[in-house]
Amino acid sequence: MQIRKKNKFFRRKNEPEFSFGLSKLKLDDKSQIAVIGGGPAGSFFSYFLLNIASRVDLELDVDIFESRDFSAVAPAGCNMCGGIISENQVQHMAAEGINLPPVVIQRGIESYAVHMDVGEVKIETPLQEKRIAAVHRGAGPRDMKEIKWRSFDDFLQGLARDKGANVIRGRVKEISWINERPWIKTADGFQKDYDLLVVATGVNSSTSNLFQEKGYCPPKTTKAFICEYYMENKMIEDCLGNSMHAFLLNQPRVEFAAFIPKGDYTTVCMLGKEIDKELVESFLENPEVKGFMPPDLDLKQKSCQCYPRINIKGSKKPFSDRVIFIGDCGVSRLYKDGIGAAFRTAKAAATTVIFRGISADDFKKIYWPICQKIDRDNKIGKMIFFGVSQIKKFRFARRAILRMVIKEQKKAGARRRMSMALWDMLTGSAPYSEVLLHMLHPFFLGRLFWSMACEIWPFRRRALRRENP
Repeated sequence: MQIRKKNKFFRRKNEPEFSFGLSKLKLDDKSQIAVIGGGPAGSFFSYFLLNIASRVDLELDVDIFESRDFSAVAPAGCNMCGGIISENQVQHMAAEGINLPPVVIQRGIESYAVHMDVGEVKIETPLQEKRIAAVHRGAGPRDMKEIKWRSFDDFLQGLARDKGANVIRGRVKEISWINERPWIKTADGFQKDYDLLVVATGVNSSTSNLFQEKGYCPPKTTKAFICEYYMENKMIEDCLGNSMHAFLLNQPRVEFAAFIPKGDYTTVCMLGKEIDKELVESFLENPEVKGFMPPDLDLKQKSCQCYPRINIKGSKKPFSDRVIFIGDCGVSRLYKDGIGAAFRTAKAAATTVIFRGISADDFKKIYWPICQKIDRDNKIGKMIFFGVSQIKKFRFARRAILRMVIKEQKKAGARRRMSMALWDMLTGSAPYSEVLLHMLHPFFLGRLFWSMACEIWPFRRRALRRENP
C-alpha cells in the first residue's frame, strides 16, 4: 500500500536540522532521478551525473522536466539572462569535455570598453586568454525572423540527452512523498516517484512555490533588466565591435549596466537594486548612453525585454533527504557569472550523489561547503560594489580611475593593476575575494591615492591635462 505524505520534504521545526548517522541513502543501479529545470544547472548536473556514473559502472535513469523549448524564440525559449560566459568558465567547461561550437557563440568578446562621464577607455583581455563568449539562452529575441545560431541552453540540454537523460516537456504541477520517496505529477497527467529529486528551476519559476509550502526558504532576490535591440551587422561593427560596453555612471541603485553585441542584436543588461521602468528610462536617456549609440537607433523600440529576478543571497538550506537545490534556487554569484555558479553547484551535487549519498547529512558534508563558499564570496562582492558606488559619486575619483587605466593600457608589459581589477569585477572571471586582495595591494592603493591627489591638486591636474589632452 502506498502512503502519501504531503509535508515530509523537510523536517519540522521541533526536529534537529541535521542528524548524522541516521540516514544511509545511496543510489543503486536503475535508480530514478528527477531533475526539475532543464537550464544550465539542470543540464550540467545531468551531464556530470551520467558521465561519472558511467565511469563507476552505475546505471541511472534521469528525467529532466522542462516546459520551455530552448530552440524557440523568446519568450518561449528565453531563460532571462544576459548570456555572458567568462573566459575562465569557457576553459573550465572545456576541461570537462564541453566545447562551445561556433554556432552557439554569437560573438567572441575581446575587450571591455568602460564609459564614464569623464571619458572612456578600452580594456583588452588580460594575458591574451580565451575570449568571453556572448550567447543567447533561447533561440533569439521576439522579432527574430531567421534563426542563425543555436541557443546555449539547448546545446547543454543536448549534451545531457547524449549522455542518456530523458527530457520531458511538461510543467510540474504537484510534488509529494510516497513511501519516503519524492513523487512528481505534471500538468498533462504524467506521474512518477523517484529516488532523488534535483531542483534547478531558478528563481523566476513558480515551481519553487511548491517547495515553499513544505519549508523551503528561497534565496533573496532583486529585480534586473534585460532587453534586446535589433541592429544591422555593420552598425554593430561600427558602434560596438567585439567589445562589451560597460557604463560606470553615478546613477543610484545601478551597480552595473552594459551593452553586449550578439549576432544581429545588442543586449542591454542592467543590474542593481530593484531595477524598474523609471530607472531604465533614466539610464537610456543619459547623455553618455545616447551619445554612444547610433543616432538613428530608437532606444524606445526594443525587440524584447524583461525584468527577471536574480539571486543576491543563497537559500539557508538548499537540501534535505533525497532533495537538493542547485543553481539560482540554491546559490549563485552576486550579479556575475551565474552560469559559472550553476556549473560549480551542479558538479558538486553530482559528485556528492555518486560518491557520498543522497541524505541531508551527505549533502551537508560535501555540497553545502561549496554553497557557503559562494555565499561568503558574495558578501565580499557587496563590499566591493559599495566601494565602487562611493567612488562613482566623485568626479575627481572617476577621472583618477580613468587615467590609471588609460596609462596602463598604453604601456606594453606594464602591471595593469586597475585594468585587471575592473576586468575581473565586470566579467566575473575571478572570485570577489581575489578582486579585493588585488585592490588591497599596497602598489594598487598607492597609485590610486596618488592619481586622486593629482586630480585634486590644481597645478598637477593642469600638467596632466597638457600631457594627456
